Amino acid sequence: MGKIILLRHGESQWNLENRFTGWTDVDLSDRGRMEAAEAGRKIAAAGLEPAYFFTSYLRRAIHTLQIAAAEMDRDWVPVVKDWHLNERHYGALQGLNKADTAARYGDEQVHIWRRSYDVEPPALEKNDSRNPANEARYATLTDDELPLTESLKTTIERVRPCWEELIAPAVRLYGTVLVAAHGNSLRALAMMLLHLSPEEVMKLEIPTGSPWLMETDAHLNVVKNYYL
Repeated sequence: MGKIILLRHGESQWNLENRFTGWTDVDLSDRGRMEAAEAGRKIAAAGLEPAYFFTSYLRRAIHTLQIAAAEMDRDWVPVVKDWHLNERHYGALQGLNKADTAARYGDEQVHIWRRSYDVEPPALEKNDSRNPANEARYATLTDDELPLTESLKTTIERVRPCWEELIAPAVRLYGTVLVAAHGNSLRALAMMLLHLSPEEVMKLEIPTGSPWLMETDAHLNVVKNYYL
């Protein structure tokens, strides 16, 4: 039986400031670091020993993993960092305060951008300094691979290859893995694992710093899932 631990990063500085974050590389807040440490303690207390770690290219997820791994005394476990596990790209909304954005565009429009399955926020212009093509970490990716905005639907499509080609084979080989990522990339994994409909996944809320355990059978069908 396989075990997949989904761990949303601890509170980030922009979570605290109520800003759209997306692919912006914001670090954890003090509370976020405490949440990450507590997550590691919960995983260890449950007797779980992840043999492989996965995370995104964004430091709030990377640092959450590092802190949790130290609490588990498993700093030595191999880590795969994959940009496919990045948060949903919020386009031109990234960096904006959510309340100010609602005041500017209206609550209904912002709600549509945030909670619709296939509606994308306004895209970044290619010459925008926030374009991920400007960052060294994405230098090997093509323009077609790098988003300027994303819906939840396109985020799920982006995450799927990581699940099929990296995470699922690791579960089969090692038994227990941990994925430290983001609210929407973890929603994508949950949709695949739990066979959720678009309506169900839109309503799914994943709290920061709370390990969510998926227990699977030999075919990676989830037989039980719960928060530690």
